[in-house]
Amino acid sequence: MNVAAILAQKGRDVITIPPHASMIEASHVLAEHRIGAVVVAGAGGEVVGVFSERDLARAVARDGAGVLERPVSAVMTRSLVTADSSTHVNTMMEIMTEKRVRHVIIVDNGELAGFVSIGDVVKRQIQSAQAEAEALKAYIETA
Repeated sequence: MNVAAILAQKGRDVITIPPHASMIEASHVLAEHRIGAVVVAGAGGEVVGVFSERDLARAVARDGAGVLERPVSAVMTRSLVTADSSTHVNTMMEIMTEKRVRHVIIVDNGELAGFVSIGDVVKRQIQSAQAEAEALKAYIETA
């Protein structure tokens, strides 16, 4: 099973914000869409970073609530972790664990193709395990 299966189920739409958006604006986007991170994209649509709840919490803890008026570009994660839609789900779990990230940007042929969270990966792994258990159960019952 690969990332394409996850994207087929959840969709390929990616919520983005511009780098100049304030952290308070970005936090409203996170809350409105019930997501933990948002892709930060430049005027030409190029991905320049990721702004997450972790970035927000760290900024407020470090600098206080006044930081909320600063642009997301001041605190966003700039070192992007990417994969493509052919990446196996087990590899995604390894990438997320090794890089200590909860979100991976999916890029196919140089274009933004999706955004996958650890929750998406775990959900897919659980579905796969349940399907395998059902198949084994059916096999045993017919044997």
